[in-house]
Amino acid sequence: MMTRRLAMKTLRKSYMLIAVCSLLFGGVQINTQKTTAATVVVDNLSSATLQELATARSATAKYHDIARAEADGYINVNDYEPGEGFHYVKPSLIDGTFNPDEPEVLLYAPVPNENRLELVAVEYAVPLPLSATPPSGFSGDADVWRRNEEIGVWELTAWVWLHNSNGMFAHTNPRVP
Repeated sequence: MMTRRLAMKTLRKSYMLIAVCSLLFGGVQINTQKTTAATVVVDNLSSATLQELATARSATAKYHDIARAEADGYINVNDYEPGEGFHYVKPSLIDGTFNPDEPEVLLYAPVPNENRLELVAVEYAVPLPLSATPPSGFSGDADVWRRNEEIGVWELTAWVWLHNSNGMFAHTNPRVP
């Protein structure tokens, strides 16, 4: 019995390793509407950045259920931006620190032909008065913080739940109407 459990555990790890290697070497193309942690395109990101993105996905997986996000303090601020989606903000997290597993904003997009929203990305926000220059974010230099004077924050989007042909850290996604 113990040998069978060990064999199954090893088999699962092998499949995960194969999936990750396929992504890293470009062997997997994403053509579906849904994106999961196993199918996110990696944009030639460093292993440290990929680990941080995995942390963000793991921490936000529960928020595919909007009611859960609201229960945890995320508020629909009634801001829909084309290419981004609906913004759900957790004000208590807007404190000037970057933490991959605590995004200040969750982005939701309408599901075509259905009356529901799906989680597509996370966004990080640092108030401008707390950082004169773009904050440090994910490892490496692939992430690009945007200065948003209108709302007074630096912001960074990570498309951890919906593939973005413009890149993981692009501001907008052509798949979001």
